[in-house]
Amino acid sequence: MAGLAVNVDHIATLRQARGVTYPEPLAAAVIAELAGADGTVVHLREDRRHIQDSDVRKIRNTVKNRFILEMAVTPEMEAIALEVRPDLVTLVPEKREEVTTEGGLDLSGNVDSVLKTVQTLQDSGIPVSIFIDPEPDQIRRAHEIGATAVEIHTGAFCDAPDITGKKAAFVRIRKSVDVAYDLGLIINAGHGLCYNTVKWFAGMNEINEFSIGHSIVSRAALVGMDRAVRDMLRLIKEL
Repeated sequence: MAGLAVNVDHIATLRQARGVTYPEPLAAAVIAELAGADGTVVHLREDRRHIQDSDVRKIRNTVKNRFILEMAVTPEMEAIALEVRPDLVTLVPEKREEVTTEGGLDLSGNVDSVLKTVQTLQDSGIPVSIFIDPEPDQIRRAHEIGATAVEIHTGAFCDAPDITGKKAAFVRIRKSVDVAYDLGLIINAGHGLCYNTVKWFAGMNEINEFSIGHSIVSRAALVGMDRAVRDMLRLIKEL
């Protein structure tokens, strides 16, 4: 069965909206872990729009499940990763004007900085995943530069406006998973997944872990974090 890594960024979004000290991403991470989540994800953005440095350290020092740090390829973030030593770093692209991460890290051009960061982190014992669009050539490039894992960007599939678009996007995911599996990469998937779209992955046993945040936090606002996580875990168990 695939695992579930719960992203608690949007607990921090709610906190930062009022500039107060609550709700605590740490509390959400602990509740998610107690509910059975296999991992905790935070994205420390350069603009610190939600997760703060203190959140990263508190969560890293508290949760016992896998701690996953999403980050841009910058010297600042590399230094933070080397300090807090997450169980996995996922390298993602960042643009200041975006609402959320809009696509995978593009590895089609000059990737010297990505290669350097991958080597530095993995030489220090921190496995690296690359958040990547479902394109076979991009998957192959991630393998060439030495990534341990890839996280397949599922946003285009989740956001497709009709069933035809969803089916076409899912075919691209399926092909990319096949390529990644043949290359021996660990395969994760995430971005935009919800309680409906995750059902499409039934039988795709190559996927190691789903990274899901916004839909779980949104449901948690109505039914609580414990139930929101358990509901998603039940769906993943049925895949």
